Amino acid sequence: MQKHIKFFKSLLGDENAHFDDAHRLAYCYDATKKRHLPDGVLYPRDENDVSEILKYCNENKIPIVARGAGSGFTGGALSVNGGLVLALEKHMNKILEIDMQNMVAVVEPGVINMDLQRAVQAVGLFYPPDPASQDYSTIGGNVSENAGGMRAAKYGITKDYVMAIRAVLPNGDIIRAGKRTIKDVAGYNVAGILIASEGTLAVITQITLKLIAKPKMSKTAMGIFADVKTAMNAVYKTMAAGVTPVAMEFLDALCIKAVNDRFNKGLPSEAGAILISDVDGDTETKLDADLAVIRDVFMQNGAIDFKVAKDEAQAADIWFSRRNCSQAINCYGTLKLNEDITVPRSKLPELLDEIEKVSQKYGIKVPCFGHTGDGNVHTNVMVVDKNDEKQVENGHKAIEEIFKIAVDLGGTLSGEHGIGISKAEFMPLAFNEAEMNLFRRIKMAFDPNNILNPGKMGL
Repeated sequence: MQKHIKFFKSLLGDENAHFDDAHRLAYCYDATKKRHLPDGVLYPRDENDVSEILKYCNENKIPIVARGAGSGFTGGALSVNGGLVLALEKHMNKILEIDMQNMVAVVEPGVINMDLQRAVQAVGLFYPPDPASQDYSTIGGNVSENAGGMRAAKYGITKDYVMAIRAVLPNGDIIRAGKRTIKDVAGYNVAGILIASEGTLAVITQITLKLIAKPKMSKTAMGIFADVKTAMNAVYKTMAAGVTPVAMEFLDALCIKAVNDRFNKGLPSEAGAILISDVDGDTETKLDADLAVIRDVFMQNGAIDFKVAKDEAQAADIWFSRRNCSQAINCYGTLKLNEDITVPRSKLPELLDEIEKVSQKYGIKVPCFGHTGDGNVHTNVMVVDKNDEKQVENGHKAIEEIFKIAVDLGGTLSGEHGIGISKAEFMPLAFNEAEMNLFRRIKMAFDPNNILNPGKMGL
């Protein structure tokens, strides 16, 4: 160990290579609240540092985990096999270029999502992906997990904006995948393989992102429904009605109550579910026309009321309620098993019906909210007492049944959180053995010594 410490301190300096307990503890957890102590924490200053670190780790079979903000919900940034954390947020956090002519941004992986949004909006451009963690999650993490967000219904998710990636392979080689051109069909789509790979194949050091023109205005509306099923019917029928809202988010009755109790933002307490929708565009006439279509579909499909935010403050309150729903529902238990399944939009009513049956079967509250405009539902199995082994066991059984339901409905285990360690055991529910073996061969091709984020994704 002393030999390795000497090398890393010589390469990075004492201020960027730490092996003390304080640093190890600071980087041993993420949003899962699980803890796995690394043996050390390294702060690379640039791509060349990353290359030298990986080359050394590869030669000495030292596990290494690249980390941004540690805001992930599946343990993707945890050092489950010990080794080193490669912390990219300290130095590799610069917006390198905003190219107005080609409408792209070039950033380092440690750039905070919201910092990029603000920087491009200041020059009249727009970067749409907006995960709930946008105020602190990093672009590198967003790419590694293929993060989504509220605006995905209209604008898509992170992968739709990644044009090119620079990355370092485990042997230290530096590669470039993709171009800043609109079209590029030369060679394999290596950038596409790196997106959502959770740091298991390479360490991303630079990302080129597509930008679009910033819409001039937006409006927010809220549909109020007596129950979840009618709300879910309204979702897919709205998306097929000729208008594409920026967002189509929902909260069920348990979420509404929790948010009202915690934040008192005035959500309709009588509602069984609410749908929150944004529209944007360049004229107020266009926005009003879109809202009229959404209102008609909502009312024809069981809405009991439809409210348009009167001003920006009211719209901000509605969106505050949605963005902070996850923390509000902690009132229902001491352990939250938070999953982000996704199904085809037309299957949403059936999905929520089946989740309610699971809730009744195990006597567990399962508040649900999420991005129903793209079929992505956050299910939260709430265990009242995390120290009660039977309750925890029932919670995990409920999660497994919910995963099976999603897959049987043509859906997937995760829409944006990724697999990490939390969902690794469930990968065979969604993929057959031939598919899992293909994933393993891809991992082996990139990382034959299995040093990059080992133990993740069921590989």
